[in-house]
Amino acid sequence: MERNFHIDNLDKKILKLLNADSRMPFVEVARQCKVSGAAIHQRVQKMQEAGLIKGSSLDMNHKVMGYLTCAFIGIQVNLTSTSTHDEVFQKIRKIPEIVECHHISGKYSLLVKLFTRNNEHLKQIIVEQIQSIPEISFTETFISLETGFERQLEP
Repeated sequence: MERNFHIDNLDKKILKLLNADSRMPFVEVARQCKVSGAAIHQRVQKMQEAGLIKGSSLDMNHKVMGYLTCAFIGIQVNLTSTSTHDEVFQKIRKIPEIVECHHISGKYSLLVKLFTRNNEHLKQIIVEQIQSIPEISFTETFISLETGFERQLEP
């Protein structure tokens, strides 16, 4: 459930510590915040219930996994009388190399981020999987040369 949630200074400190190391034990967060472990547990639970904290995940290194090319592709979708935007989205979702898909305004309907082993693999994904979807009329690919930074929003 997403809604506005009032974040006080203790919540901010908890979020900052967990954002830096999401595996930090609550007892260590409590020590650094100078409160009890139970207080940390209650605060985190309230933030989860409010939808401020959603899930937890591992941040895997795609290069170590052999995926050396990161690209963004703008996708223009032209629907037919028998297709829907959601059907196209579901076809895109099935491509495992695509790690993000955004519905956007402007020239493109969708913007996807994907990782491939190399440029040849990228070409294969574009031609054989993305452009083979009948409703996709045009794509434009941007290869990322380097990630400058990634971060979460600070509370």
